[in-house]
Amino acid sequence: MTIGSRILGAVARLPAPQTTAVSVERDIETKMADGVVLLADRWYPTELRGAAKGLPVVLLRSPYGRRQIGIVGRLFAERGYQVVIQSCRGTFGSGGEWVPFRHEREDGTATLDWLTAQPWFGGATATFGPSYLGLTQWAVAADAPEHVLAMAPSVTASNFRDAVVYPGDAFALETTLSWVHQVEHQELRPLGVLRAMIRSRRELRPAYATLPLSDADRQVVGHHVEFFQDWLAHEAPGDPWWDDVDFRGAVGNAPASSLLGGWYDIFLPWQVEEYEMMARAGRPARLTIGPWSHTSPGGLAAMLRDGLEWFDTYLRDRPSARSQPVRLFVMGSRRWIDVPEWPPPADSQRWHLHAHGRLDPALPIDSPPDTYRYDPADPTPGVGGASLDRKNAGPKDQRDREARRDVLTYTSEPLTNELTVIGPLVAELYLRSSADFTDFVIRLCDVSPRGKSTNLSDGVVRLRPDAITKEGDASFRLQISMWPTANTFRRGHRIRLQVSSGAHPHFARNTGSGDPLLTAATLSPADHEVFHDPDRPSNIQLPV
Repeated sequence: MTIGSRILGAVARLPAPQTTAVSVERDIETKMADGVVLLADRWYPTELRGAAKGLPVVLLRSPYGRRQIGIVGRLFAERGYQVVIQSCRGTFGSGGEWVPFRHEREDGTATLDWLTAQPWFGGATATFGPSYLGLTQWAVAADAPEHVLAMAPSVTASNFRDAVVYPGDAFALETTLSWVHQVEHQELRPLGVLRAMIRSRRELRPAYATLPLSDADRQVVGHHVEFFQDWLAHEAPGDPWWDDVDFRGAVGNAPASSLLGGWYDIFLPWQVEEYEMMARAGRPARLTIGPWSHTSPGGLAAMLRDGLEWFDTYLRDRPSARSQPVRLFVMGSRRWIDVPEWPPPADSQRWHLHAHGRLDPALPIDSPPDTYRYDPADPTPGVGGASLDRKNAGPKDQRDREARRDVLTYTSEPLTNELTVIGPLVAELYLRSSADFTDFVIRLCDVSPRGKSTNLSDGVVRLRPDAITKEGDASFRLQISMWPTANTFRRGHRIRLQVSSGAHPHFARNTGSGDPLLTAATLSPADHEVFHDPDRPSNIQLPV
């Protein structure tokens, strides 16, 4: 046991170690089907050295390095597991070319087959890890060998195209460029990595403003990055280029899976959908959602605790401490609840947009539409929410954003009783726009009695002419799916809905030109109208 493993084990509230003596075997070579050799480290309790004792194996496949996450191997080994941490193709000494997503199914399958030939393999395997390490789990889930008994993919999704690159078909500029910067610098010496992290916000800021976007990667790292260019080139919904890296088909046939996410995580809507798919298919699964963003330390601690407990249940036949499959943190009231299903039973209430910025369950009366202008030369900022920027992620004060002329707000009266909202959210807007190509961004907020507005949930849609049906007056109805949430609006608080057309740089600004992302550089402002009358009752549907 090291000081680090002792501290992290305590912070994560892990069970007491079974052993404090752990060994590691470095740079184990594993040959892939095409002859490329990948490197792995194996962590195990020291008393097993040289013996085929056959403790269960936990496999992590990562593009972020082996030693960098070796503490996970030590923590699990101290609690009676063998842990294999493998570097993905083209990263940290593993052979081949690093192409995100493309080789994870074949390489993961070959690695699982390789495990069975090792003298220390005992017949039971689990897979573990967050984010990209979760994708590597979904990549092998459809045809996982019988010895893979459990998975624990956290803050991740089986389809990175929709979740990471094009949520709502809008390009996730901040996420993708942050990732470009990270993987460019991650194999430097530790001091170089630290310097790169410190410089990252300063180096990313001008890249977010770069047009065309095909030059943004050069702005960040000094050269074009092939996968970034590919992602821009294949922006159209349904582009078959993405088919080989869409692993949603694996979800209904996956091993027993424990899914952990955060209310402010970039992956949340898709992770919830995967839990629902597994539940419908009758697969063993559970879901945990906490008050975390993608990089929250609290989420990391919960991931370790959750994965270990899940593996103890499915690889060691130990009873689970949980009585219900779904565990949720309810913001506002700041409490955890366990429920038998997602979403929990609720009454769907429509809160309608009204004139003068009101939000109310009553239907609106005749009133003229509200208007705003979106100017991509001065894009509406993204403040808080599902962000990879640690300083900007999560719940943030929205008052400066709401003071802008390109943001409409609709606010309820102070609540006379608590109102708890848990589940998926949908906004239904009736709109008219001067632009054929534009975005609409929706945000639900909790407003305190002192006027502080805090974001809870977002939704974004990138509009294309072939995606809507216009009426004779050119108005149209738009339904926007939002991030799920769980929040208690306390007595005296107010419910607020923001309507805008940007959240930059979370989502790349819509130039309004309709030109491809790779080349778009002409900025065209757009004028928008939001209707709220009996025939066009714009609303947000809240599961209460």
